[in-house]
This record gives sequence, structure tokens and C-alpha cells, in this order.
Amino acid sequence: MIILPVSLTIAAGAALINLWLTMRVGRVRGQEKVSIGDGGNERVIRRMRAHSNFVENTAFVLILLALVELGTGPSTWLWAVGAVYLVGRILHALGMDGMMWGRTAGTVITMLIQLGLAGFALFIVYATPVTITSTESFETVEVAPK
Repeated sequence: MIILPVSLTIAAGAALINLWLTMRVGRVRGQEKVSIGDGGNERVIRRMRAHSNFVENTAFVLILLALVELGTGPSTWLWAVGAVYLVGRILHALGMDGMMWGRTAGTVITMLIQLGLAGFALFIVYATPVTITSTESFETVEVAPK
């Protein structure tokens, strides 16, 4: 059995943030009396976009994180990358409510982490020596005497 502790922990954290974002959308929907769609309400639109943006980016980060961890094993820097990503997504969500530096910081963090993980994934693929093993087989034919 293969267990990826970094990826599983960051995925669990992402699931909790997703639930938090869902509750934030629900809360503002109740306050603004918008049950379906966004109703043209800016507060609802901002909360919905924060949630959607999280979902749009997190899938890529989790896949890259898991595959990098599978290729290299767990490491301190991978833990840090995952934790910083989650903090960045929280900052982005708060920034969508008006804390503009949070939105900017969250966006930059997200983009840099995706770029870094994608680059490192490619590095793993092309920097890892590939060994080619060949097996020779010989056929033995027994000829019966006449």
C-alpha cells in the first residue's frame, strides 16, 4: 500500500477550506435573499467566484502535489508548498470580500505554486535516468538423429 502523507493532509485541508467557502456562499445568499444564481448581487458574486476559483485551481495543485510526492517521496519543502498554497487560498477568499492585498497575495501564491510544481514535475521526468533492460533469449532446437 502506498500512502502519500503530504498529499493526503493537504487534500484534507483543502476539503475543509472548500466547506468553509461553501458556508460563506450560503451565508451571504441568506443575507441577500438570493437562493439561485447570483441575482446580480455583488456580494454573492464575489463569494461564488472565490469558491469557484478555489475549485478551479485546487484540483491541479493536488494532482501535481501527489504525483511529485509519488516520484520523490515526502519532504519538508513539499509540506511547506502545500501549507502555503492553503494559506494563499484563504487570503484570496478574504480578498474577494474587500481585503484587496489578500486577493493579490492569494493569486500570486497560487500561480507561483502551480508553476513551481509543474516545473518540478517536468524536471523529475526528464532528469531521472531511464535504464533500459533487454533480455536475450536463445531458442534451442533439438534435432533427432536419423
